[in-house]
Amino acid sequence: MTAETVQSGLSAQGYVASPDLAMALHLALTLGRPLLLEGAAGVGKTEVARALAAWKGCDLIRLQCYEGLDAAQAIYEWNYPRQLLAIRAQGDHADEARLFSETYLLERPLLRAIRQPVAPVLLIDEIDRADEEFEAYLLEILSDFAITIPELGTLRATTRPMVILTANGTRDLSDALRRRCLYAHVDYPDTETELRILTTRHPALNHQLAGQIVGFVQSLRKEELEKKPGVAEMLDFAAALAGLGVADLSADPAILQAALATLLKTQSDRAIITTEVAQRLAGKAA
Repeated sequence: MTAETVQSGLSAQGYVASPDLAMALHLALTLGRPLLLEGAAGVGKTEVARALAAWKGCDLIRLQCYEGLDAAQAIYEWNYPRQLLAIRAQGDHADEARLFSETYLLERPLLRAIRQPVAPVLLIDEIDRADEEFEAYLLEILSDFAITIPELGTLRATTRPMVILTANGTRDLSDALRRRCLYAHVDYPDTETELRILTTRHPALNHQLAGQIVGFVQSLRKEELEKKPGVAEMLDFAAALAGLGVADLSADPAILQAALATLLKTQSDRAIITTEVAQRLAGKAA
């Protein structure tokens, strides 16, 4: 396998990867190391994991991180309601060893990922939203892909998952976590790459309109926006325009302004991009 193989494999799933990203993913797969993808929200980091799972024909197991995430929610926990029912049913004959057996174990994403018969893609999404304490749990698992459950002992990986972590820069990640991973920065695509993404996802779209859409969105990102539109929003914008029968971006200011609902997600950004501004950007993209 080569970086070019990775690039073509992802492309077959509709994901256009840059040469740097394809090489980083190739190295991560070859070395069996986690890959940390860092970049602004909306640049397509999560889609890398989805495309990789589709290309490899394996499951995608996703752990969405958030503040307060702990081991019970990410790794495992016991099914306490079922345990209580068993205790009531067994009465004085309740067997503690049986109560803490596989029967009552609830697998959360990290434990489920290491127990698959076929190696899955494990996506740890927005790791920088989780607390530093959770990073310590994660490092222990990523070091040898084994999880210790006091009542059951150490459960070792049946297969080694392909691990992708994403971060949006919400907080600094620990040096220990960065050392454990390979790294790639994912930025907004350049004009040529974004046009390839659009034509790959919407092959029936008029070529002239496709060029206008990409030029418009690229110009829009240069404005002082609170939330810059990502690739997914660009694709929604294109689908909306196609559905509205638009053939030229500057033909109908009212329709263009209405379609901005797919690109601008805050009231302050909508206030900045007035009809006049939108028409100016559309004129530049024509």
